[in-house]
Amino acid sequence: MTIPFEEIKARLLANPEVNAEYHALAPEFEISAELIKARMRAGLSQAELAARMRTSQSAIARVESGQTLPSTKTLLRYAEATGSKFRVRLSAG
Repeated sequence: MTIPFEEIKARLLANPEVNAEYHALAPEFEISAELIKARMRAGLSQAELAARMRTSQSAIARVESGQTLPSTKTLLRYAEATGSKFRVRLSAG
């Protein structure tokens, strides 16, 4: 029997410690998701984006997976390579 992902997620997030860690990582996952969306909108593979940015495909994979937090310089280069506009927003909690 297969348990649906959402049910497993709900069970895990019922644990206060897991829930706190999950929400602490949310900004990093949000950055990753935005980067992937920008690359997909541009119709680029990781390798094609890497070539435009003069970096390696593995570097793009690390940034998109959240393994590495990108610098502002990298985000600017990523935006330029994908034809996107880079913006930073801070909002009240």
